[in-house]
Amino acid sequence: MNAPTNLAASKAAQLKQELLQTAPLLVAYSGGVDSTVLLALAVEALGDRTRAVIADSPSLPRAAFTQALEMAERLGAEVDVLKTAEMENPDYATNPVNRCFFCKAELFQQMEAHAAKSDYRFLAYGENADDMRQVRPGRRAAEQYSILAPLRDAGLTKAEIRFLAKERGLSNWDAPSQPCLSSRIPHGVPVTTDALRRVELAEEYLRSLGFRIFRVRHTSRPEEVPTATIQFAPDELTNAQSKADIIIGGVQATGFGDVTIDPNGYQGAIM
Repeated sequence: MNAPTNLAASKAAQLKQELLQTAPLLVAYSGGVDSTVLLALAVEALGDRTRAVIADSPSLPRAAFTQALEMAERLGAEVDVLKTAEMENPDYATNPVNRCFFCKAELFQQMEAHAAKSDYRFLAYGENADDMRQVRPGRRAAEQYSILAPLRDAGLTKAEIRFLAKERGLSNWDAPSQPCLSSRIPHGVPVTTDALRRVELAEEYLRSLGFRIFRVRHTSRPEEVPTATIQFAPDELTNAQSKADIIIGGVQATGFGDVTIDPNGYQGAIM
């Protein structure tokens, strides 16, 4: 191994030692690479003294939900499904800039109640060291509910987490980052289940065409005819433009009226 991978392995080993002090541990799990690696390390360290919870929310695509459950089963982790109700909270549904705070607060509140019933002493989520360079309203919710961030505290970066995932044979080790579906709706435009479902169907369609990194932005308000702007990663944009008619027609078939492809591409196209 080279120095960076040695460092990742060293951080992971230290993290597992730290986790021994947190049993029994409840892990917030989404199926993304961060929470998957956290859950994998927790299982390695704690065995059946840890389990996961996943939020069953309209903002989580059904395919991602199913894949997350399958991944947890391969890890040998037990998963409890929590039906979260952030959509019923106007503070979330009106889609303010700190929307993520209300989403995470709903999850952590339910986790806290679930842990109390199940005698779990500690709660954790998958924030990593790189996340500290970004403004994340969900972090404030984690602090409010005393949620541990073992990956972050171990200094594990996104690249190191991907290395650890690959080392363990996890199929999502190189999966593109996939924020929740609500992130496709501009702040100030209300989040509705209909809008989320349209985005989900449209992105499923684009994935079926072989595209990997993109966003379907739901740009209209609930009372308007649904419109969308599609942003593709720069290295996929030329291919997308050559198939514009197919793409636009297929996305319109999922429930959108006017559909455009952003000629500037997806500027946030990072792993």
